Amino acid sequence: MRDVMLRSFLVGLLGLLVSCKMGPDYARPAIPVSDSFRMAEEEKNLQSFANVPWWDLYRDEELQKLIRLALEGNKDLKRAVATVDEFAARVLVTRTDFAPQMNVAVNAPGFGNTRNLSFPGFPNLFNYYVQGNLAWELDIWGRIRRSNEAAIGDLLSREENRRGIILQIVSGVAQAYFELRQFDLQRDIALRTLDAWDESVRIARARFKQGYIHRLDVEQFEAERENAAARIAELKRQIVQKENELSVLLGRNPHQISRGRALTEQVMPPVVPAGLPSELLQRRPDVVQAEQQVAAATARIGQAKADRFPKLSITGILGIASPQLTQLVAHETFFGVAGPSVAGPLLNAQVLGFQQEAAEAQARQTVAQYEQTILVAFREVEDSLVAVSTADEQVAAQARQVKALQAALHLANLRYKGGIANYLDVLIAQRNLFDAELSLASTRRLHLVSVVQLYKALGGGWLPAPATESQESEQHARME
Repeated sequence: MRDVMLRSFLVGLLGLLVSCKMGPDYARPAIPVSDSFRMAEEEKNLQSFANVPWWDLYRDEELQKLIRLALEGNKDLKRAVATVDEFAARVLVTRTDFAPQMNVAVNAPGFGNTRNLSFPGFPNLFNYYVQGNLAWELDIWGRIRRSNEAAIGDLLSREENRRGIILQIVSGVAQAYFELRQFDLQRDIALRTLDAWDESVRIARARFKQGYIHRLDVEQFEAERENAAARIAELKRQIVQKENELSVLLGRNPHQISRGRALTEQVMPPVVPAGLPSELLQRRPDVVQAEQQVAAATARIGQAKADRFPKLSITGILGIASPQLTQLVAHETFFGVAGPSVAGPLLNAQVLGFQQEAAEAQARQTVAQYEQTILVAFREVEDSLVAVSTADEQVAAQARQVKALQAALHLANLRYKGGIANYLDVLIAQRNLFDAELSLASTRRLHLVSVVQLYKALGGGWLPAPATESQESEQHARME
């Protein structure tokens, strides 16, 4: 009968430990999500642009090489990886709260008279003793389980932060590389324009000596030539500074960056479907990170609430003690005791209530941050979609403008050399063409960068393979 009652008690206690957890269980906050993006293509059956791996998106081999170097050497990424390792260790530390805690104390008095300070079966500072202490908290209110849930949420949040940094590195290197190639193209345009102005200055000086034009015409041509020379110097500075920026992304000291395809030779997909808005909730690292922070904060509410209730523990002491080292292992020197222990808040109960209120307020903060992160994600996707669609049209229009200005300059030069037109026609045509070519190079870069920003906004390129998904599921199950 006694054994039956003991088993019933243990079963009931086990059921209580498994079922009872204080505080709310995590549930994803309800977020209204539309069926499609505002600026998305009408075609809804196309695979999301974000599913394209970055090595298939960026076809420039030198750019691919730079991205791989950045993923190996970037210091922010190394710090993020170390942070993930830290919180993985913290999860293991929190796991140990489920197990009994045991420590050992050993005492050996060095000198003095210990014969009259002997207390049989009980250690003191004047005894030789070895003592083991046992403490095992029974997680009745779910404090330890909520603590583990919070630790897992923190770990997964840091893991998403690592993925976010990877995405930032990939997009940051690509964007900086395209900007570098823009400066290279604009420098080539400026050098070519400088040669054209040199020819214009040479012709103007010759015509001035012949008395066909005024000195003012020569000065105007020379002024425009110096404007092109100043722009070349500015572009040289921007090129070196952009190379320095890329070097830092690579985790290296500033050095020259190798080039691949020219800006006009870069290949980007003609169609960039955005997919469904709901995909952002699972794909974008910053959104998933914010959600994991909500989960951790929710678990801490239960942890703070459980702290307000008494803690039931099983404690015990086991050891041997003797005032004489030679009698340390005698039968009468053994001692031990074990039993339940209850500890509850008394004077600090109000403080623990305030801590619960603080945990609830922190949870509301993380929910607001999660909602704000989603709003920013939707805005970035919409901004990138409209930038991609309009940049393509802008490139086409400016290319036609450049072609028309080239024809106008050619005609103006012919008329000027033939004495039909004055210097102002050539000067204006050359200046307009120079500005238009520089603007076209900037817009080409804008088009490429818009694709990069859309790819980043969609959280693209980092969906794990099926095998990796299975491994992550198993790892998550082990943590829980």
